[in-house]
Amino acid sequence: MSRKVLIVIPVLNEASHIETVVRNLARDSLLEDRTIVVADGGSTDGTPDIVRALASEIDGVNLLHNPQRLQSAGVNLAVQVYGTGAQALVRCDAHCEYPAHYVSSLLKTLDERKADSVVVPMDSRGDGCLQKAVAWVSDTKVGSGGSAHRGGTQSGFVDHGHHAAMTVDAFRRAGGYDETFTHNEDAEFDCRLRAIGGRIFLDSDIRLSYRPRSGFVSLAKQYFNYGRGRSRTVRRHPGSLRLRQFLVPTHVALTVCAILLSPLAPALLALPAAYLAILALTAVMIAGKHRSICGLLALPAAVVMHFAWALGFFWGILSIRQTTWQMTPSVS
Repeated sequence: MSRKVLIVIPVLNEASHIETVVRNLARDSLLEDRTIVVADGGSTDGTPDIVRALASEIDGVNLLHNPQRLQSAGVNLAVQVYGTGAQALVRCDAHCEYPAHYVSSLLKTLDERKADSVVVPMDSRGDGCLQKAVAWVSDTKVGSGGSAHRGGTQSGFVDHGHHAAMTVDAFRRAGGYDETFTHNEDAEFDCRLRAIGGRIFLDSDIRLSYRPRSGFVSLAKQYFNYGRGRSRTVRRHPGSLRLRQFLVPTHVALTVCAILLSPLAPALLALPAAYLAILALTAVMIAGKHRSICGLLALPAAVVMHFAWALGFFWGILSIRQTTWQMTPSVS
């Protein structure tokens, strides 16, 4: 690939993963000019020392201190410091497993599709029993609502997906990531990118493996933050709300109301009963498909994901002020 590419990996305490990720990305022999930047948000587990050792061994690897700690700020800072002359930006995650020639494949799709951004599907993988269940249910309609970048198999132009590569020009014209977003900054960015005419292509042939949370508490925190972030995005960009995102908080609100009012009208319990029945059937199907009793944990995992996301969504609406985004001449 002839174009200069900037690869950014925002991290915080990723000592157990960062070396593998950096080495895998650096092995892409089809890249002629690449810079890898690990934007560290203040790790205390030895991550910076590992990156410094890699930088002394592998050309083009750099450690960048990210004082704001957030992923959005880390990527923005990396583009500011190392982006001069770069034509493409690739954003990576320390928790993902990247296939051979991942970056060069993204650049090829950028060129062939004449896209401003290329996004990719994520296939969830698990080690422990609960992590496997979370992974399996995440790639179903029950877990993701049919989102194209969660286990999707069809390529095409989309509104949003898991960020992989984009042109540096498009990134800058859209204004970069909003550093006030702790979560959902990618979806919010895509709204601005599309508003200025940017084209986002989902390449289902370039796939990532992702390991989800392995405990109920960490899973709940993750999805609470997802929901809170999404509440800001849909208020900042009202046209971005999708049916699957509307259904989750609506369902949770109706379920809670049905349970609270059931002493007066027991028939209302039919709603939560139907919900649990659907999840139970899904869990049994997952267990059968994967021939593992671990699949039955998909039921409580889905409940945690749905309720945590909805609570985060409502909490975001109540606790975070957000105005509607207006395009300005500087980004048009």
